[in-house]
Amino acid sequence: MSDSQVEGAASTSGLGSRKRRWTELLAGRVKRQMYSPGTEQKLQESAVHLLRRHLNLNDLLLEVEGAPRKTLCLNQLIDPEACTNLSSSLIGSALRDQASRLGVPVAVLSSRMVASSITQICVSDGEPSHRVLLSAEQRKKLSSLLEVARYLLAHSMFSRFSLCQQLWEVQGSLLLEVVWQLHIQNVVSFQELLESHADTQATVAWLFRNLCLLCEEMEASLYSDIASAMLSDLVQMFVLRGFQKNSDLRRNVEPEQMGQLAFVVLQRMLIFALEALAAGMQDGSPQHKVVKCWFGVFCGHTYDRMISTDSPKRFFSHTLTQVLTHKPVLRVSDAVQMQKEWSFAKTHPLLTGLYRRLFTMLSPEELVGHLQEVLETHEVNWQHVLSCVSTLVICLPEAQQLVKDWVARLLARAFENCDLDSMVTAFLVVRQAALEGPSVFPSYADWFQASFGSSRGSHCCSKKTLVFLFKFLSDLVPFEAPRYMQAHILHPPLVPSKYRSLLTDYVTLAKTRLADLKVSLENMGLYEDLSSARDVTEPHSQAHQDVEKAIAVFEHTGRIPSAVMEASIFRRPYYTAHFLPALLTPRVLPKTPDPRAALIESLRRADKIPLSLYSAYCQACSTAEEKKPESAAPGTKVEAVCAEGPLGPLAAALRELRAAMTDPTQYDVVAARVAVVSERLDAALGRAEEDGSSGGSQIQLSVLTPGLEQQEREVADLLLTCFCQNLIVASGFASPDRQGPWASRLATAMCGRRLFPVVLTRLCQLLRHQGPSLSASHVLGLAALVVHLAQSRSVLPEVPVGLPAPAEGLSVAEFFSSLLTFRTSETSLFCLKFCTAVISYSLCKYSSLSRDTLCGCLSPALVKKFQFIILRLFPEARDPLCPEDTADPPWRPLCRPSADWQQAALCLWKQRTFRELLKEKEFHLTYRDWLRLELEIQPEVDCLSDTERQCSDTLCNSFRWPGRSTSPYDLCSLPTCGFVETSYSWLFLHQ
Repeated sequence: MSDSQVEGAASTSGLGSRKRRWTELLAGRVKRQMYSPGTEQKLQESAVHLLRRHLNLNDLLLEVEGAPRKTLCLNQLIDPEACTNLSSSLIGSALRDQASRLGVPVAVLSSRMVASSITQICVSDGEPSHRVLLSAEQRKKLSSLLEVARYLLAHSMFSRFSLCQQLWEVQGSLLLEVVWQLHIQNVVSFQELLESHADTQATVAWLFRNLCLLCEEMEASLYSDIASAMLSDLVQMFVLRGFQKNSDLRRNVEPEQMGQLAFVVLQRMLIFALEALAAGMQDGSPQHKVVKCWFGVFCGHTYDRMISTDSPKRFFSHTLTQVLTHKPVLRVSDAVQMQKEWSFAKTHPLLTGLYRRLFTMLSPEELVGHLQEVLETHEVNWQHVLSCVSTLVICLPEAQQLVKDWVARLLARAFENCDLDSMVTAFLVVRQAALEGPSVFPSYADWFQASFGSSRGSHCCSKKTLVFLFKFLSDLVPFEAPRYMQAHILHPPLVPSKYRSLLTDYVTLAKTRLADLKVSLENMGLYEDLSSARDVTEPHSQAHQDVEKAIAVFEHTGRIPSAVMEASIFRRPYYTAHFLPALLTPRVLPKTPDPRAALIESLRRADKIPLSLYSAYCQACSTAEEKKPESAAPGTKVEAVCAEGPLGPLAAALRELRAAMTDPTQYDVVAARVAVVSERLDAALGRAEEDGSSGGSQIQLSVLTPGLEQQEREVADLLLTCFCQNLIVASGFASPDRQGPWASRLATAMCGRRLFPVVLTRLCQLLRHQGPSLSASHVLGLAALVVHLAQSRSVLPEVPVGLPAPAEGLSVAEFFSSLLTFRTSETSLFCLKFCTAVISYSLCKYSSLSRDTLCGCLSPALVKKFQFIILRLFPEARDPLCPEDTADPPWRPLCRPSADWQQAALCLWKQRTFRELLKEKEFHLTYRDWLRLELEIQPEVDCLSDTERQCSDTLCNSFRWPGRSTSPYDLCSLPTCGFVETSYSWLFLHQ
């Protein structure tokens, strides 16, 4: 319609005003618009953006593309095969000609060509919806295509933005590896591609789906190295952009798109993993594969290239916070009841593995401070918090004291402000740490007594604090386990006499609760361990254990055990209702009274057995004698059940430990594996491990006739064999001082109250009764174990070795030395081997530590036995020593299959560090030591009178041997039938 027609139409319409022309409307708009220097540029950018958003390039190309010509057409260019066979310059020229003919920018056309080729590559090998990786053929085609794209980009013939738009249109067919290849080949970066999509939620969903698929394919893929590199690059980019220093997602500030997107993707992956763990996923399931792979991205080496930034540390701290606060649905009462099931060994390995990886980026002080901050400022998931505490004290030795200090601060704050939250946190943390055993934290009973059993406790400040404490303990009664209430009753808080009613009310309440649980305080066993994490046993089963222990004590001391005497007075209900019936079980009495019969007779004479009960016992024994079958053999025991069930998981845990010890720097991994071994040991021994400290007591052990149940022996053999094998394997690639903490951690696991007597008994059987038949690997392994057990002497009980037991037992190190005898040539050689192995291992293991540490791991008696036997057996050991001899201790040669023990012993004898050790007073081989050792060889000589001993001392102090070279004595065959010969031999060796 022309302008005149518009005017005519307006005049005939009857309207009051005429319609204005289009040019007039535009002119009026221009007049009203204020001019600014950037207006034209902004208008141009807006127009281009509008065209890009709404232009359908495919329809345009189909509409304008003419008939095929002799030159290359677009359909040929987007064929990956054609791109492979053509040079980049030829393709660029063809695209320029095609773009000129079509009337479109060459950059737009080339981007469309690359996008279409990528789509064909992705779908050329089947349905891509469940894959993220390319096949080898696809990867080859993509490499050729990206080479062309780089050429086009270098010659300004390529549009990154247009490519991104095209790729998002086919995102359902787009494989993640293609995006990664575009990134590393500098065609289109991750960030540019992700920010080009207007729908952030769709971008997050696409990334999340593909990350899950990538994690799922990681292990099964033939190209796991490519998948690992992809995941590492993606995570690094997300962490760097999502946790920049100047970005704070908690403020009311709109963060940049990429930072927000990265943060949301990382958050979504973590939530998916935590929910999969909570749902109880099966090993080997797709969810398990995804979680395992995703938790692996928290390894420190993933962030090596980001060492100059703090983003990884902020990411790890944020992740730890999210884990601790994920779905805080559990109440404190739930935590009190269930925390036993949240110990380190019972927590899912993937979760404890995540904790250990998160710990690598933060110091122990920062970790404890972070835990404290989270508990003070957030609602927490108690299961995650307490399992994190267990992992912390297990895997970071430095954190153990920090946790103790943190608990002390919590208690001080609780009593200062009557702060219930601090009190709850302190008790839960202490109980959780105590579950992991005395090697990492004091038992709960010991901690409770130390915290509240004296006037120095914070609870003694006022009546207000006492009321606060007992109200808290009373509120716990309906939820907590009986062992904790028993600890509170038997080790009560110190209370001034005027406030005694507070304690009395609590004790009454706790006893009532114990009665409801059918656990009577009076029915507790004589040897009950209140520091144990196990459930309370039934009184009758505990009574049988008490009887066995009481008989063992009586056998060694010849006296009624004090625990039995105290129970007969102060714990009469348990003593008469459970202990005595278990002791007086009818049986066929032996002709010669055994320890059980002797104990019963001693109790009868002490009027500790009611006459009626004793008469009934004697009558029942007589009846059993009459009914005894002819084929019955006294002492016959029921065969133990097959131990494959409990031993299978234990063997698997020991194999995992061997795999972990190949990297000595991974202390947390080794500690984690040993914690699992400890848990499996409890199950293998048939009941929960009693992990309380055993200091201050004695192990009852019959050295002459050590005996074990079949299941106990199988467990001990499996454990000792594993230790020996691990030591040989570890010594094959590193010296003892560079093998890491695996040996000391595993030895510590053997120091539990339930396990240690089993291990000690089995070692007694092996060293004293089967020593000469042990292989070289067993000698080396057991020697190293002895060293580590001696190192743990502060937490181990004393061991009696005679009948009756001495007034003071031997330390563990002295006990092992006492097991070594040399009355025959075979036992002498074994003694030499074992002493050589123990001393060599100690010198290698603790060469860089102080002399006190080294001396603490060696028994003086063992060192003296080594000196005695090497001087007595090898004449060359008596030659003058070369002061320049600095050879290393002969540990490595001993680990070889063809080890020469004699040469190794002589090498150790001449080693300078060992010679310096002998200068210590406690290791001096005195004349009396020599005489005692000579008498051990032939005990019939042990009849020296005081006069003979005095004469011998005088002889040794005054006699001077004229010279070794002219000596007629050959100490290898020296008779030891009298004190004079013994004195001469000692003098000869010490001139």
